[in-house]
Amino acid sequence: VQLQASGGGLVQPGGSLRLSCTVTGLALEDYSIGWFRQAPGKEREFVSRSPSGDFEGYYRDPVKGRFTISRDNAKNTVYLQMNRLKPEDTAVYYCATDCNGSDYWGQGTQVTVSS
Repeated sequence: VQLQASGGGLVQPGGSLRLSCTVTGLALEDYSIGWFRQAPGKEREFVSRSPSGDFEGYYRDPVKGRFTISRDNAKNTVYLQMNRLKPEDTAVYYCATDCNGSDYWGQGTQVTVSS
């Protein structure tokens, strides 16, 4: 199982980015995929999760209404659309899943929100 996160970059406050997490080695439709982030000097924290099946995503309170998680099972990809970005959203963003009792993490993609 491998996860690859991409789509990060430098954006001004109020801007948008869309992160992608491409998963190989499993059937995405059967698995929940989460997004996490880690800012410098801080612990990694949960951001959002896309459950398996046709269910709405879950979000950390500070990103509710600004971030939207979605998936394209045919492309084995989960997306995180991030709008109205704030400097406090600056972090390395990771996607992850739990498969057969083991955690798998992508390599992370840097998001920097700065003017």
